[in-house]
Amino acid sequence: MSATPQSGHAALVDLLHGRGLLDETWRAVWHAVPREPFIPARAWRQEPDGCVPLTGEADRLALVHADEPVIVQVDDGKPDGPSVATSSNSQPSMVARMLGLLDVADGHRVLEIGTATGYVAALLSRRLGERNVHSVEIDPAMAAWAREALRAAGYAPHLAHGDGEQGWPGAAAPFDRLLVTCAVRHVPYPLVRQLRPGGVLVTPLARDFWSGAVVRLAVGEDGTARGRFHGGASYMPMRAHRKAEGAPVEEATARPTAVCVDPAQLLDLGFALYAGARLPGVSMLHAEEPDGGVRVWLRAPDGSAATAASREDAWLYGPRDLWGEVETVYGEYVRLGSPAADAFGLVVGAEEEWIWVGDPSRRVGPA
Repeated sequence: MSATPQSGHAALVDLLHGRGLLDETWRAVWHAVPREPFIPARAWRQEPDGCVPLTGEADRLALVHADEPVIVQVDDGKPDGPSVATSSNSQPSMVARMLGLLDVADGHRVLEIGTATGYVAALLSRRLGERNVHSVEIDPAMAAWAREALRAAGYAPHLAHGDGEQGWPGAAAPFDRLLVTCAVRHVPYPLVRQLRPGGVLVTPLARDFWSGAVVRLAVGEDGTARGRFHGGASYMPMRAHRKAEGAPVEEATARPTAVCVDPAQLLDLGFALYAGARLPGVSMLHAEEPDGGVRVWLRAPDGSAATAASREDAWLYGPRDLWGEVETVYGEYVRLGSPAADAFGLVVGAEEEWIWVGDPSRRVGPA
């Protein structure tokens, strides 16, 4: 007789295990900690054009048991806003990947930055024991929700309401592991200081040129953290790291320029890491065109901008030739051998941080 197919939470966990994202220990932990109790009744699905409210329990459960993020707060909880996602229960496969990179062991003490719904804190509590788990949440409403959801599920990790950019507010440091569940523009050094030598920090890092990548850092005896990037990740920004608006783009300065590089060639995480280090402050967005091509938009804080689509000329705005700068940097990247994202790493010290390629001694600085 064939086995009955798994459904719901069990099927999701088995999917993650089948993809190699959960070892047997973590598989047992995930099976024991369902996701559903940590999702509020009011939640949203992230769509390309914004957040769409879930309608009814069936819709909610379908999303909860899917490998998708569930938005649990929009507009920082303020009414009548544009429905911009500000807190979520992250995509399960991404959570599993980051927990795998964290590489916890029995007895490890872990600090999580960004409690959100409390689900990751519950997973860590099940794996390591609640006394070894500390978690900080900046939003008061989410902090209260997480505390109650964890209590109802039978977990009581150490929780704090505060700004996670500064780490744990009490005297619990040093920790063995530190997990950031929101995107940072740079790695706050106070977090590095709360790890013991040999401790590991895993965080999404989002610069202007790219939407996000996961970096895993280990702290040395000198207090400097070093490590490599491990693929892309799209997370909401830490509140203190939200991007400020630059100068407005002057439409009257529009002028065409020839394109030598297809914009589709720029959509590689390895290039994005390199270009982000070479062109600090320059942002890039992209979208697929109806004809199968790609359009990109570039923007700098001084109001300079550029847009280009496959098989078309580019258009420049403002004082800088942003398209020319990006093509120059792309040429450098190709001459380096077009290194993949996992060839890049990060160094975080007390005074500065920088990206390197191939070897920590090969620092990538501004053009």
